[in-house]
Amino acid sequence: MSGGAEDELRSLAQWLSADPGVRRHAQVEFGAASPVTPGHQGDTIDLLSLLLSSGFSASSLALSVMAWRATRPVPPTLVVERPDGVRVEISGQTPDEAQELMRRVLGE
Repeated sequence: MSGGAEDELRSLAQWLSADPGVRRHAQVEFGAASPVTPGHQGDTIDLLSLLLSSGFSASSLALSVMAWRATRPVPPTLVVERPDGVRVEISGQTPDEAQELMRRVLGE
């Protein structure tokens, strides 16, 4: 992952952490797709994990993510994946389409 993409991921994490609705129901954590080799620092950050409580709404997450994407010069593509492997890519969708995709991936 390039430094620019990692910067975007950090920006999204800060945005989500600042959103009271998200902050109340989600824990934001960074990670890497590749496992760390013992004795090495590891890859750059390329994953943002959200641990969601049962009271969380996919609509709230979608609205926050769409608001963040609107602040970017070029809205980045996001891949949302559940632990069971269900995966959705959010790229050029309208906010309503992205909200529906987020509801689907979160099972609402």
